[in-house]
Amino acid sequence: MIRRLYDWTLSLAAGPRAPAALGTVSFVESSVFPIPPDILLIPMVIARREKAWWYALLCTLTSVAGGILGYVIGLFLFEQVAVPILTFYGKMGFVDEFKDIYHQYGWWFVFIAGLTPFPYKVITIASGALGLSLPVFIAASIVSRGIRFFVVSGLLYLFGPPIRDFIEKRLGLMFTIFVVLLIGGFLVLRYI
Repeated sequence: MIRRLYDWTLSLAAGPRAPAALGTVSFVESSVFPIPPDILLIPMVIARREKAWWYALLCTLTSVAGGILGYVIGLFLFEQVAVPILTFYGKMGFVDEFKDIYHQYGWWFVFIAGLTPFPYKVITIASGALGLSLPVFIAASIVSRGIRFFVVSGLLYLFGPPIRDFIEKRLGLMFTIFVVLLIGGFLVLRYI
């Protein structure tokens, strides 16, 4: 089953609608969607290595744009939209606990969340709700999301065929690692 899903994702990744799907997933993941864009980025770069840098740029720009949507949700729609999202992720207390230190270290919160499995959307919404400077938020988002997506794309570009062989030979293991990281990110979020 995993093999069929992998083959299907690779065939989609090479298709003409793949960039639109990648941009959409990257955008909504930064504000509300729980699945990271890497699920599409990785097979797309594997399928078309010559477009690795374009895909990384697309992912970065749409992720930052989605992050701005999360910021706007936090800023203007906190009670209506952000409270249910933050409650779902178990982070309503996060807003109260970190309000004071967030203004001092907000750039680092955004930067670290943009690089790690920590759900970036929580930080985008919190940044708006706590009134982090929008230029600071955007700068930290561009740097962190750019590093994340360009490193992934760069490694796949440089080591494409061996990485593809490694993934294909160990598909079950790779899927398990991905699921563990995804669930681990949510668990870390819930209990930090």
